[in-house]
Amino acid sequence: MVSNISGGRPPQHGVEPGTQLGALESYAAQAHGHLGAGGDQLTQLAGLLRPAVLESWLRSVRGGVDPMEPLDGRGLRGADLHRYREAHPTAALMPLIDKLLVQDTAGTGLIVVVADQFGRVLSVQGNQDQVSAAAEVGLRAGDDLSERRIGTNAVGLVVRTGRPAWIHGPEHFLHRMQQITGAAAPVHDPDGRLVGVLMIAGGVRVAQPEILALVKAAAAAAEMDLLLTAMRSSRHGSPGGRTVDASGRLGLDVLGLGQPQLSIAGDRVALSQRHSEILLLLTEHPEGLGADHLALLLDDTDLDNGTIRAAVSRLRAVVGPTVFGSRPYRLLVHIATDVEALRAALDSGDVDAALRLYAGPVLPRSTAPGIVDIRDELRVRLRTAVLSSGEAALLRRWTAGAAGRDDAAAWAAYRATVDRDSPLYAQIEAKIRVLDRRLGADATWMQRSRS
Repeated sequence: MVSNISGGRPPQHGVEPGTQLGALESYAAQAHGHLGAGGDQLTQLAGLLRPAVLESWLRSVRGGVDPMEPLDGRGLRGADLHRYREAHPTAALMPLIDKLLVQDTAGTGLIVVVADQFGRVLSVQGNQDQVSAAAEVGLRAGDDLSERRIGTNAVGLVVRTGRPAWIHGPEHFLHRMQQITGAAAPVHDPDGRLVGVLMIAGGVRVAQPEILALVKAAAAAAEMDLLLTAMRSSRHGSPGGRTVDASGRLGLDVLGLGQPQLSIAGDRVALSQRHSEILLLLTEHPEGLGADHLALLLDDTDLDNGTIRAAVSRLRAVVGPTVFGSRPYRLLVHIATDVEALRAALDSGDVDAALRLYAGPVLPRSTAPGIVDIRDELRVRLRTAVLSSGEAALLRRWTAGAAGRDDAAAWAAYRATVDRDSPLYAQIEAKIRVLDRRLGADATWMQRSRS
């Protein structure tokens, strides 16, 4: 029975931060008790949590998130994090975020968190002691705060809904995050797509209406900055009437057998194989590539610098003069690639999303050494993630596709998830026998060819 706090009614949806905090804490604590009991006790949650929080908790339960999960070492770290952060559209916003949020909160014991559109933490700034304390509970640069990964939290809720959110203490799904209160707001690009999340986090002080208002105002200012950047860039049209801006509105699709394409402000432009190779390699090397290095990544035999300069010049005629610079060749704007999205899904452990994103190998017709390395890396990572998952649905989709159709280990893993008495088990067993015979025949042929 719910105790009679604040008139006996649970906090209502849309309640402002700073109000009914005692009730929030008491009801959420009771909710955690029911969560621990499991089973039919979960029906009691509806009377204890705000509706938006309740929906998030139930999604977390269905997603298999463990509320007692300890802190682990998963996440982007070191050079991988630095490369990803520097190439992300929010990198251009950091001076503004520093001015509007970081400088004002540095002496207050609060921290400022910037995350990407998936909930990946790009930076945590503030007093060093507070940053260290936040890291101990899972607020670290490189960590995944998506709802799918760690359950209910302010950043994850913004990513899920696209709307500002605040989560107070025990409203967090994970026990280790219950000393934190977070107020977060989304940042959208001029096309309305989510590009990042801003959050102020700390203790109970964050549960004040003015903190959420401050975060929302900073997010609005960041969106205006992206819009002004797009408007300034649009005054400099590239050949053919196309315009390119620096607000993250460029996209490159290179997965699968289809024609490689570049999205420019919503328009899709077909790219040649060579141009696709150059752009993808530049996204992989944000520090830039000298002509010699680029030549080796494109062709390990004999590709001279003059050929490279000519190819880059023709590429500029397609995408415009403001996309990349020279000496070394480097991108001046962020290009969002389907390779980047696939990596982000794998980094966050979302194998289902990774499989959906994997339309096929990276530029499958390319023989460029640098592209072959990227292609092999992604395929191995995805295959490993699918096999490690042990999930029948994922293994079924992998073995049904071209990449896993003849993957004996994947078929064996799939067989382990199926009841031995089912017709499907017999079908999988037959497929494995075919693969075994084929492998045996191949081995015999190779042995004979050597003799």
